[in-house]
Amino acid sequence: MKTADDLIKQAQTKINCLDILSAKNLYDSADNPVIIDVREAQSAEKSKLQSSVNISRGLLEMQIAKLCPSPDTFIITHCGGGGRASLSALTLQNMGYTNVHAITAKYKDIKKVFG
Repeated sequence: MKTADDLIKQAQTKINCLDILSAKNLYDSADNPVIIDVREAQSAEKSKLQSSVNISRGLLEMQIAKLCPSPDTFIITHCGGGGRASLSALTLQNMGYTNVHAITAKYKDIKKVFG
């Protein structure tokens, strides 16, 4: 049986993982980038990045098309520590999105850079 850590590690071999500074540089240079906070709504209500949109990981498949109708939209996912962001990025890739990245860092550190 696989653990959550096993699934996260496996996902991270199939997606584009970014450190915070690389993510910020790519985000700033992209046309119409989207950054998705995949934490639960309660966490996002307490603190969120200035430019992020909250779609909890459990609702991602059902709500992403409204936010990102084009499969080549530049998307960055983030969460509290990188695990849910990685799983979400893999889900988006499996749905057909082609320009998806996950920040694999702690939220407090992401917040310092993204504001």
